[in-house]
Amino acid sequence: MDEAVSLSRNQRPLYLQIKNILKDRILHGVYPMGTNIPSEPQLETEFDVSKITVRNAIKELVQEGYLEKGSGKGTTVIRNTSASKLSKWKRFTEVLVEKGHRIHKQLLLAEVVVNESGSQPYELFGERCYRIERLYYLNDVPYIHYTNYLTMRTTDIQRSDLNAQSLYDLLEEQDITLEKVRDEFTVAPAPAHVEQKLQVSEGTPLLLRLRYAYDEKGELIEYSRGYYHTHMQNYVVNYDV
Repeated sequence: MDEAVSLSRNQRPLYLQIKNILKDRILHGVYPMGTNIPSEPQLETEFDVSKITVRNAIKELVQEGYLEKGSGKGTTVIRNTSASKLSKWKRFTEVLVEKGHRIHKQLLLAEVVVNESGSQPYELFGERCYRIERLYYLNDVPYIHYTNYLTMRTTDIQRSDLNAQSLYDLLEEQDITLEKVRDEFTVAPAPAHVEQKLQVSEGTPLLLRLRYAYDEKGELIEYSRGYYHTHMQNYVVNYDV
């Protein structure tokens, strides 16, 4: 990675932040299967941390089965899929990475917003919620636009963390555990600003995924709208049974 990564110095341990960033890169194909991650000195420089901090992060990923350390051969990626607590189906991005694609995320905004009366976010969360917009690139071409609306319980999530880590991992770090997810799919044109980000013509039919995610008490934590440019790549679900 070329750009330095800013860590949250006043929150969870630095080695856990680095672990989650490295895992996210593995799951999105930045570090492909069978290749070595950057050396420990390179990671120390990138994250501006000590040798022991980097080693502890790598140790965690070795224990979880993502990495394997070889004497004099570097540290190799040996697994690029995560274990889902909710079901045995794989995340769509993981399916793409397994097929050799590379996924890159761009954070567009993360802010508390006032919901318009009568809108879906207003009906679900009330007057205010936390809104996140991100653009996903498939092999450097815009592919998915996500807008996440989250309960105000999530506003401690830092913008810098959203740039580098999984949203669902960050929710768990806030002691918010998702127990139920419902996805709805339809086909629809996207709003003009989304069409512009995805670089598609006005009125282009796109796959729209609506997601509702609930915690163990049945409280709605997330409502999201994801527009997929499936002319580039079909939406795929693989099940391990």
